[in-house]
Amino acid sequence: MPRLPDGDPAPLSGELPPDALARLGDGAFGIYLHVPFCAVRCGYCDFNTYTLPELGPGASTDDFADTALREVDLARRVLGDAAPVVDTVFVGGGTPTLLAAADLVRLLDGVRERFGLAPGAEVTTEANPDSVAPASLETLAAGGFTRVSIGMQSAVPHVLATLDRTHDPARVGAAVAAARAAGLATSLDLIYGTPGESLDDWRTSLEAALAHEPDHVSAYALVVEEGTRMAVQVRRGELPMPDGDDEAEKYELADTLLAAAGYGWYEVSNWARTPADRCRHNEGYWRGGDWWGVGPGAHGHVGGVRWWNVKHPRAYAARLAAGESPAAGREVLTAEQRLDEDVLLGVRLREGLDLARLEDAGRLAVAGLVADGLLDGAAAVRDRRAVLTRRGRLLADTVVRRLLGL
Repeated sequence: MPRLPDGDPAPLSGELPPDALARLGDGAFGIYLHVPFCAVRCGYCDFNTYTLPELGPGASTDDFADTALREVDLARRVLGDAAPVVDTVFVGGGTPTLLAAADLVRLLDGVRERFGLAPGAEVTTEANPDSVAPASLETLAAGGFTRVSIGMQSAVPHVLATLDRTHDPARVGAAVAAARAAGLATSLDLIYGTPGESLDDWRTSLEAALAHEPDHVSAYALVVEEGTRMAVQVRRGELPMPDGDDEAEKYELADTLLAAAGYGWYEVSNWARTPADRCRHNEGYWRGGDWWGVGPGAHGHVGGVRWWNVKHPRAYAARLAAGESPAAGREVLTAEQRLDEDVLLGVRLREGLDLARLEDAGRLAVAGLVADGLLDGAAAVRDRRAVLTRRGRLLADTVVRRLLGL
């Protein structure tokens, strides 16, 4: 599990600099709610998650909503008169749907009561296929949730076993159907490049996902993160390291099949049926927006100030019980950092990056990137935007480095 950044000390009051608050409201505002509980810790995952036996006494799913609502109260106090209504809410984890559906609705009610929700607000929860049922999904929809993102990962049993995923692939279709019956939009999350996964295995997973007709699909290349059980297995030679060429071939297959089925890419790893089906909350991150991160280890960003909470649920609860902010540290982004992030994230979007945002070295690199087939030439000349080609999407990190003059 990765350590938190060092940063600067965060005030126990949670207060933010006046100039950060002055910038709030220029764009969309989101709330991220991190639920850190999982039934099983997957060997590839380095997110801030815990099984209940790992946590021991003093940390309970039953108490979590009350604890998180204390941070929602804190957020409202800190933002004060600058507090905007909330455009998007995303409940992630972990497996948020290990909490009772009524508790998830209570968390959303808390956000609504303290901030208000904008008309047409997008409200998403992540879920595992075996952590939802028709009744729980109906409760979520009735309580104001609009969308569920289901962790399918693969349709192939031996791939799921390598990932330590415990659900039956048949549960995915049932979960999608139940969500649709409740009136919720659906997204399926997939992972490619798992050790032992063949190209045919990946095709099977893609075709199975498309057969469920979700509104949105995310497909991420597996990354072996240090500190995970999978990293230990790779180091011992028990599993091979994912191969970059194999992952590139699988990405191209995903893009081909998804495009043929009517899904358009709008971020390198994300496809939607229509622009209205995009994940607006994640678009807020990619566009440098503002959000408050609630929960253990959650990150927030307002007006160029980024902060992160203490990671352990017991430490998080203790801070809030004492009337203190759970923030462990923060940083005020410099102009250089903001540019780096604008390029890193903006170039991954379908509409690309405004070339005016680049410094001279980056603008000079554009012609070479077009010649190399990594950026769309017409978009660069006509629209003055850096737009990735499919080959560029495969080499997005290389494009970013060259646009930053590195």
